[in-house]
Amino acid sequence: MIDSLTRPFRAKSVDDIYINISHFLDHFIMLIFAKAAYDAGRHFGFSYDEIIVYGAVGFLLFGGMAPIAAQLADRFSRSLLMVIFHFGIGLGAILAGLSQNIYHLAAAIGVIGVFAAIYHPVGIAMLVKSNKKIGYRLGVNGVFGNMGVAAAPLITGLLLTVGDWRICFILPGLFCFAYGVAFAKSLKIDKDGPATPRISAADSFAPNWKRALAALALSTASGGFIFGAMTFVVPRYFEISMTNISTSVAITGLLASIVYAIASFSQIAVGWLIDRYSAKNVLFVMAVGQVLFIYLAAQFNDLALFVAMLLAMSFVFGQIPITDAILSRYVPDAWRGRVFSVKFLLNLSIGASVLPVCGLILQAGFTMTTLFSLMSVVAILIVLAAIILPQQQSDQRLDNAAAE
Repeated sequence: MIDSLTRPFRAKSVDDIYINISHFLDHFIMLIFAKAAYDAGRHFGFSYDEIIVYGAVGFLLFGGMAPIAAQLADRFSRSLLMVIFHFGIGLGAILAGLSQNIYHLAAAIGVIGVFAAIYHPVGIAMLVKSNKKIGYRLGVNGVFGNMGVAAAPLITGLLLTVGDWRICFILPGLFCFAYGVAFAKSLKIDKDGPATPRISAADSFAPNWKRALAALALSTASGGFIFGAMTFVVPRYFEISMTNISTSVAITGLLASIVYAIASFSQIAVGWLIDRYSAKNVLFVMAVGQVLFIYLAAQFNDLALFVAMLLAMSFVFGQIPITDAILSRYVPDAWRGRVFSVKFLLNLSIGASVLPVCGLILQAGFTMTTLFSLMSVVAILIVLAAIILPQQQSDQRLDNAAAE
C-alpha cells in the first residue's frame, strides 16, 4: 500500500532553485520564534529569558530527527520527503499561531522541528548528487538558507507592528502550504535514477575519510553552537545594545536582517574558493575570523557593534558550505543522506543547547556580552578542526573539482 503511494515520487529530481527556496523556508520558519518570543512571553506571562527555553524542544528535534528523515528518504524517496517537509512545517507554524498556552506553543514548535529536520539530510543530498561546481552551488544554497535567517527577524518584526505573535506564525505557515504544492508540481524524472547503496560502498570513500570526518565532527559541533547562538540572540542583542540608534523592534529587526543578508553572500565567495583552493586552508581562515570578530562584537555597542557583527556573521556563514563540500568529496552518493543526517544531528542538536544555555546564563545575571565571549572561545575548536583536517589531492576526490 505504502509503496504504491510513494512510487510516483521515486526517481524524481528538482531544479536547484526549488531546493534553495526550501532552504530559505526551513530556516525562516525555525527562527520566527526567536523574534516573536518576547511578545509571546508577555502574552503568556513569561520573561524573554524564561520563554526561550520552551523553544529548545523544536531545535532539539530539528537535529534529532535528521537520521530518521534520511532513513525514510532511502526507504521511499528523497522527493517525497521534501514534499512532506513543506506541508509539515506549514502545519507546525499554524498550530503555533493557534496555541492556547505555553505547552501548546512548545509542542507546536516541536512539530516544526520534526518536519524542518527533513531538509538538511534530504534536500542537501538531492543538491549534491551532481558534483558539478559543488562548492559554488552549495554557497548559493547557503545564501538562500541564511536569507531565511535574515528574513525571520525582519518579517516577524514587521508583522509584530501590525499584529501580534500569532500572525507571525500563521501567515508563513499558509505560505508553506502553497509552496509545497508548487514544489510537488516542479518534480521531474531523474535521468540518473534513484540512488541505491553499493555492495561495497565503503570502498568508494576517499582516502583519509575517517580523519576528515573526525575533523568535521569537531567543526560541526562547535559551529552548530555558534550558528545557533548567533542566529537566535543577535536580534535581541541589537534591541538592548543599539538603543542610541533605535528602540523600535522593527528597526532592530531590520538591522539584524541586514547583517544576516549581507553576511550570507560570503558563502558564495567561500564556495568559489573551495572549488579552486584547499578546503583545509579556507576553513582555517574562516575559523580564525570567527574567533576574532565574535570577540570584538562583544566589546561594542550601536554602529560599531553593527560593523563587528557583520564581519563576525560573514565568517560564521562562510564556514557552512565548506563542511558539506568536504563531505561530498569523501563520501559516495549512496551514503551521503545518512552521513549528512549524522552531521546535521550533531550540528543542530548542539545548536539546540543554545536556548537553555543562554537562558541559564542570562538568568544567572550575566549579560549577552558573556555569551559572545564564550562563542569566541568555542570558535577556537574550529581552528583545531582545520589543523586536523587532511589535505586532499584532486585524484583522491569523489568529485570533479579543480585540484587543491
